[in-house]
Amino acid sequence: MIAQKKLYNANKSGKYVCIGLDTDLKKIPKHLLKEKNPVIEFNRQIIEATKSSVAAYKINLAFYECCGTEGIKNLEKTLEAIPSNILTISDGKRGDIGNTSKMYARSYFEHFKFDSTTLNPLMGKDSLEPFLEYPDKLNFILALTSNPGSIDFQKEELKSGEKFFQYTIKKILEWNVNSNCGIVFGATNLNELTANLHLIKNLPILIPGIGAQGGNLNQLTRTLFGADIKSFLVNVSRGIIYKGSDQNFADEAAGELDSLNKTIFNGNK
Repeated sequence: MIAQKKLYNANKSGKYVCIGLDTDLKKIPKHLLKEKNPVIEFNRQIIEATKSSVAAYKINLAFYECCGTEGIKNLEKTLEAIPSNILTISDGKRGDIGNTSKMYARSYFEHFKFDSTTLNPLMGKDSLEPFLEYPDKLNFILALTSNPGSIDFQKEELKSGEKFFQYTIKKILEWNVNSNCGIVFGATNLNELTANLHLIKNLPILIPGIGAQGGNLNQLTRTLFGADIKSFLVNVSRGIIYKGSDQNFADEAAGELDSLNKTIFNGNK
């Protein structure tokens, strides 16, 4: 099943939450440290408890790459545990030129077989083209991120009078010839999101920044549904996977996911 179809099916069935499996050995429940592979056991239980109600799983590559070969094995095993009908996102925010970018694209889309990835457009179109050449994959390209440092470049005003992030979105629309581009737009920038929905048009949106970073899910979803925007993913990582710290941690994660889903459902009334 192609990535676009997986996203469409999830959104159509009312699923908009993407769970970030940013697993940190120092933060998982202590009883799991007795397991042969604590990270995989943690991920397995989270996936099993949430797979019926989640829209996607996003894996921040840094949490696995930092552990060397064992981390890469954990990445592969985690992907194996995710049902094939659920969208997977590799979060590495890559963007490089020539063969380097081709190797990144081959790694994520052919070796690991992720459905989608996150990309940094700062080096221009040629740095992203190897990813865009996979028509059945999705590429969420950074537009306006949720971190405070987004003000350093992304919100800078150009000579044309538009903001840098607005110019970026226009370029992404130009690059979207295979209908496999989306954008990353932080929930902490709700005013900017509201003002630019006309510019975003039909691009799928990956939205970080809910919870720990301060984004308001109720306001966000009411804004999106009010503008008839229904192709999006709200990413939540720590707020779900570390909701509980005892034997029932997976059930508590599922409970938090259900709570978020209810908030989103209410925003669509």
